[in-house]
Amino acid sequence: MKYKRILLKLSGEALAGDKGHGFSEDEVKRVAGEVKKVVDKGIQVGVVIGGGNFWRGRSSNDMDRVKADQIGMLATVMNCIYAADGFRRAGMKCRIMTPYAIGDVSELYVRDKAIEAMEGGEVVFFAAGTGHPYFSTDMAAVLRAIETNCDAILSAKAIDGVYDSDPKVNPDAKKFDEMEMSDIVDKKLGVIDLASAVLAMENHMPMLLFGLAEEDSIIKAVSGEKIGTIVNA
Repeated sequence: MKYKRILLKLSGEALAGDKGHGFSEDEVKRVAGEVKKVVDKGIQVGVVIGGGNFWRGRSSNDMDRVKADQIGMLATVMNCIYAADGFRRAGMKCRIMTPYAIGDVSELYVRDKAIEAMEGGEVVFFAAGTGHPYFSTDMAAVLRAIETNCDAILSAKAIDGVYDSDPKVNPDAKKFDEMEMSDIVDKKLGVIDLASAVLAMENHMPMLLFGLAEEDSIIKAVSGEKIGTIVNA
């Protein structure tokens, strides 16, 4: 499939590299270099980044879920600020949009402005998730992809595709080259949360899940090379 506009979903853990937390400057430079080649091809790019390299879930079961999710949203903002700076240094124009005002850190998300920016060659970072607790950055990626008429979601993870079980636990886990979004829902595979998978399925938003660590993985994904798992919606 030839892409005109994509939503690139990056996991926070993947951006942390081998450290597993915080930022890996080398990893961000590598990702920025790959995205620059994609943008130079004339492909429009939106980006959602998870916050798992700083915060995941709650610090304890006693912590309020809403407050925990608010911390997670702010973690994604930090990731987008850092990544956007790396992208700019690689020669791209970027802007960060959030669903609520954060001073001069970002601008308020407006669908038409986001589309206009992408059409103008800017990389648009959609930070702070959906702006609401109880929704993951998977949901933010699916929602923004649908709203901005993206052709597909390219989800770059720390794992290289979808398996029938956890490959870290089961060495005989089977990797899928292609599958339906309904399979993720029916089998509860957990590679994205169920609510996000249902939204993508209902709105016919396809997804490619692949490992960010593989060299030129983003370029391969955009070019249609065999990589990761294609999830048809």
